[in-house]
Amino acid sequence: MLSFIKKSRWLLAAFAMLAVSQVFGHGMSEAEKQTIMDGGNLSYLWIGATHMLSGYDHLLFIFGIIFFLTKFKDIIKYITAFTLGHSVTLIYATFNGIQVNYFLIDAIIALSICYIAFANLDGFKKYLGVKPPNLLVMIIGLGLIHGLGLSTRLQQLPLNQDELLMNIISFNIGIEVGQVLALSIMLLVMVLLRKSASFKPFSLISNYGLIFAGLFLFMMQMHGYSHTSDPDEFGFSADNHIHEHIKMDEERAAQVIRDSKHNSIE
Repeated sequence: MLSFIKKSRWLLAAFAMLAVSQVFGHGMSEAEKQTIMDGGNLSYLWIGATHMLSGYDHLLFIFGIIFFLTKFKDIIKYITAFTLGHSVTLIYATFNGIQVNYFLIDAIIALSICYIAFANLDGFKKYLGVKPPNLLVMIIGLGLIHGLGLSTRLQQLPLNQDELLMNIISFNIGIEVGQVLALSIMLLVMVLLRKSASFKPFSLISNYGLIFAGLFLFMMQMHGYSHTSDPDEFGFSADNHIHEHIKMDEERAAQVIRDSKHNSIE
């Protein structure tokens, strides 16, 4: 049991490092954009699949959904609800050019991870003393929010207005392909874990871990959001993030010196 907890801590630490390295990686180079344009709709399908497979926030949310589902029909029901939710807003928002600050959307997605984990722990009854909201309805609603995040990502790509609908459909198909692949691996792991005597402590550690991860991502995304009201202004990566903070501190210090000199002259 002790060794299991230690391994779980290492997993949480690894996730934290991954989140720090990727949380600011919203941009795309001109070379990547040109590659996508040259590749056509297959490129949109591919980037949709890879975005889902590398999108740890979406994956954590899916993992939370299926955690205690054992019946195949329930898995299909809840995953279909999530798929319909994010597909509706992905298609509608992209087709109508609706853009939302991606830091803010990703912060809400992070909270959706906390919500699912809290529900898995029966937190509404244990800690709040209330009946939990209808899970199916909540998953559809949270799926709609996830779709806005996916649309934000898609609208960063060089969309062809003449083939806009096919670009959107290709990206969405890629998202579903990536989701099915990730879901297949998760279900296989869960089947094996349920046969283990350590599943109960694993479920507790995992869901509390999801809450921790969701809160961590929320704070990181709100940190990014605090830098700008326009997402295009936030152009620095995790690698030089600290240097930008130093630069901003130096600029503030220089302004204080200028103000003090100006006041002394007066």
